[in-house]
Amino acid sequence: MKKIAKIALAATIVLSVGATSAVADVAKGQKLFTKKLKKACGISGAAFAGKHTQGEWADIKAAGNMAGEIKNICPNVEDKAVKEKYLEHYFDFAHEYASDSGNVPSC
Repeated sequence: MKKIAKIALAATIVLSVGATSAVADVAKGQKLFTKKLKKACGISGAAFAGKHTQGEWADIKAAGNMAGEIKNICPNVEDKAVKEKYLEHYFDFAHEYASDSGNVPSC
């Protein structure tokens, strides 16, 4: 029984470590914003992220409306710039530098 518990614990640890490496990244979100959204938005990353508080960004993400809100803030953004695979990174960037975070991005 102890052997099974040890195997289960080891598997859990391996899976949790593997899952964290697949999670979105603030730095990647900033890079994506600079590359794909900044010119179309016509505003800085600080101005973009500062449109909402951290709680508001979290609510937008939870509602599944991240792409819609990006297009609302930046109406000239092309659909290919708000692909599903980018949204988690955009969220992490916007949440990290939201109006109530006290953080300022370098873009």
